[in-house]
Amino acid sequence: MVKKIDHIGIAVKNLEDSLKFYQDTLGLELAGVEVVEEQKVRVAFLPIGDTEVELLESTDPEGPIAKFIEKKGEGIQHIAYKVENIEEAIKEMEEKGVRMIDKTPRYGAGGAKIAFCHPKSTKGVLVELCQRDDD
Repeated sequence: MVKKIDHIGIAVKNLEDSLKFYQDTLGLELAGVEVVEEQKVRVAFLPIGDTEVELLESTDPEGPIAKFIEKKGEGIQHIAYKVENIEEAIKEMEEKGVRMIDKTPRYGAGGAKIAFCHPKSTKGVLVELCQRDDD
């Protein structure tokens, strides 16, 4: 079902400050920034090999990234696994007893279709299933 790690989502308080580390220290190049209104987040894309780092800054104090940072601090928020067919992947996860946050795909950054698995079903890790039609 899983093809590869699509990206690692990292929650940050300030995108510009965080980009200094990823660009200046690690030498990663910024591929773009996108605001995903329905998720109340601004995302910076930093490709590395055949995956990428996504820095996630909340655009709303009540957004999921702001709440994550308030509870756990800045850091890895989720790991996204690339799948060929997200609808089939959701069904397969549910058949295997995984509790899904998203029972149907929703729009994610970069034009992806995404669905999250509940961390209580994945040993505490927020797992995102991700399908990109451009691959």
